[in-house]
Amino acid sequence: MSPRPATAAAGTAFAPLNPEYEARVRASFGRQGAMHLIGARLSVLRPGYCAIELPFREDLTQQHGYVHAGIVGAIVDSAGGYAGFTLFPADASVLTVEYKLNLLAPAAGERLVAEAQVVKPGRTLAITRGEVYAEADGKRTLCAIMQQTLIVLAGKADA
Repeated sequence: MSPRPATAAAGTAFAPLNPEYEARVRASFGRQGAMHLIGARLSVLRPGYCAIELPFREDLTQQHGYVHAGIVGAIVDSAGGYAGFTLFPADASVLTVEYKLNLLAPAAGERLVAEAQVVKPGRTLAITRGEVYAEADGKRTLCAIMQQTLIVLAGKADA
């Protein structure tokens, strides 16, 4: 297996093992009932990176009117999983093994944006890092950070 090329310009970028990664990731995201239920949208996808947007909805809030931490965790978990999935072989699917989420500020704004990138791809495990921003009045506030471990489920179809 040849090493994945890296670029220093905008952090580390990785080459996908599957040239059809984008169609596969978008199809997988389309099958996620939970993301559909909360109104999340996959907005940006490139090798080793994924961003998911979520417009504010009152029915996703907790008692203080902020988007619930479980929802924040769900969108950044999915962003990390799909960032990793962009680099997986064509015959593998993805599953989260664990993630750690730190909530830094209330998730309050017009929309949330979860961005995740691969830190270290691997044959069996991949590590990602994610951030969630609350956007309001043209300003972005970092409201959560995540570190995640994914497992590469070799030989298991995603569907």
